[in-house]
Amino acid sequence: MSQIVIYDKKGFTALLQRDGYTLCNADLRGAVLKEANLVQVDLRGADLRDADLEAADLRLANLSGADLRGANLTGAMFDGADLTDCRMDEARKTFSIKPV
Repeated sequence: MSQIVIYDKKGFTALLQRDGYTLCNADLRGAVLKEANLVQVDLRGADLRDADLEAADLRLANLSGADLRGANLTGAMFDGADLTDCRMDEARKTFSIKPV
């Protein structure tokens, strides 16, 4: 079995280790992914409710159908990310997204 490892933006600290080949439809509720490097990661349908994504780099990530309700998105970068049908709290939609 393969293992997925998500590191911080500097690439030194492993923030998440998970068996498998994909994070599609993954249950990541409450995951601590502060300052995570999630550039171009496929998170389609992932459950990220109440996750800490503060200052996470989600540029070009596929978050279509993902659930971000209650997640900490402070300072997260979503430039070019696919947020189609993504669920999140209205009050948390305060970030800006730059198209690719």
